[in-house]
Amino acid sequence: MKSALIQSFRHHFEAEPLVVFAPGRINLIGEHTDYQEGFVFPAAISQGIWVAIAKNNLEVSRAYSLDFDQEFSFELGSMSPKKGHWATYLMGVCTLLQQAGYPLENFDLVLGGDIPTGAGVSSSAALSVAIGMGISEVFSFQIPKKNLALYAQKAEHLYAGVNCGIMDPYASAFGVQNHALLLDCRSVTHQEIPVHLGEYSLLLVNSKVSHSLANSAYNQRRDACEESVVILQKSFPEIRTLRDLAESDLPKIKHLLPEVLFPKAKHVISECARVQQAAEALQSGNLLQMGKLLQASHESLRDDFEVSCSELDFLELQAKSTAGVLGARMMGGGFGGCLLTLLKTNEISNFKTTLQERYQNAFQLTPDFIEVSLGEGARKV
Repeated sequence: MKSALIQSFRHHFEAEPLVVFAPGRINLIGEHTDYQEGFVFPAAISQGIWVAIAKNNLEVSRAYSLDFDQEFSFELGSMSPKKGHWATYLMGVCTLLQQAGYPLENFDLVLGGDIPTGAGVSSSAALSVAIGMGISEVFSFQIPKKNLALYAQKAEHLYAGVNCGIMDPYASAFGVQNHALLLDCRSVTHQEIPVHLGEYSLLLVNSKVSHSLANSAYNQRRDACEESVVILQKSFPEIRTLRDLAESDLPKIKHLLPEVLFPKAKHVISECARVQQAAEALQSGNLLQMGKLLQASHESLRDDFEVSCSELDFLELQAKSTAGVLGARMMGGGFGGCLLTLLKTNEISNFKTTLQERYQNAFQLTPDFIEVSLGEGARKV
């Protein structure tokens, strides 16, 4: 990809570029906990976005997308990011950097990637982080990685209309090979946890569905959590979010919250505990326990938080009954996307054949399978 990017840059702009890379991410466990200042457990993957960039000394900045085979020009003084266009992220990041006081000059840029879009591995976060790092490197701004992640998050909010948490760009910026990041979404700090899977692997099964419920349901779940906090603060005045409560508090909480709210609060509280337990399981090499935690997470997302769907539940049911699988869970916001599976490496081929046939018979859809290894975060290459 790097050589293809450089060749394309030379062809379009007749210059030698600097090249950076930012990866996509998976989230091992910790779903719908970020907006309650909870814990998440992401890891950077080897697939991602490459950006080639160089100053151009022109009156405009020029960009070319390998994936869309499309060129785009804009003026740094009059940018108008438009939702839905790939250049939106580019102009969004440029706008935020200028607002932060960085003296941008015009540049040429080529971008491309090998990251699957629509699979829930954060291609947009990788794109924004790669753009930010490329600009930082070519102009010697030395922007801290944490700031790059925050700019990428804000670009999603303001210019893509996605009210995402910090996890995606943070994992893309800070990823460490063969490690996951135990990320505290309150302090925005992390601990690097080694991930040694031995004879096991991580495999994503893309359901190839995305239900329209996702956005409205996300807002409803978020509102339910916030409403629960307001009610619970009467009995627990010291809490700021659900993250401040322990699983041992659940019996009391059940009597304090309306029946419609309790399961949502239960999920967030128990999922935060599972993140901590997963970090301990990986540190001690207990993959059997890790598999059990994945299963418990899926059941909680399905039954308590109610963000799964029939396709994901079918895949999860089939996965856990297939040889060599230690655990599986839906990954991401819900109502579609991927199933994250922990399974024996030598069973992957059989697993793919079995699940593909069963899923096609049940839903007339062919799933995608994405093997993932945990890689380094954003960097100059």
